[in-house]
Amino acid sequence: MAGEILGIEQVRIHPGSATQEEAMAEAAGLLQAAGAVTGDYLEAMRQREVTAPTYMGNELAIPHGTNEAKEAILSSALSVVRYDGGVDWGGNPVTFVVGIAGVGDEHLEILSRIALLFSEEDEVAKLKAAGSAEELLQLLSAVNEG
Repeated sequence: MAGEILGIEQVRIHPGSATQEEAMAEAAGLLQAAGAVTGDYLEAMRQREVTAPTYMGNELAIPHGTNEAKEAILSSALSVVRYDGGVDWGGNPVTFVVGIAGVGDEHLEILSRIALLFSEEDEVAKLKAAGSAEELLQLLSAVNEG
């Protein structure tokens, strides 16, 4: 994987809450702004939620497109948004919404790094306590190490 898949432009902290649709739209929008996906990617995320919900536990959801949406992916990237007011993700409480776009099978490697990070409760607590997007990015830096 060339270069960083997560930059400061793709990290946000919101004091309030959002709906699942708003959170997915923001995740897709950040990936699109980073040049990683086309405008078709949000619809692919919506389709994925219908067939295979992306709630992962530990207050984490990882919306990503269906396999049929590969042509909407231009490069591998992540977006990370923390909603301090929470998101109701199909009945599950979510604080972190991590949008993923992966070229080829790269999303599998990215997913495993994210899952590993969020499997540690003290790591999740640190991510929740981060006071700025910069601090949050620093704590998430492991995802950029290839």
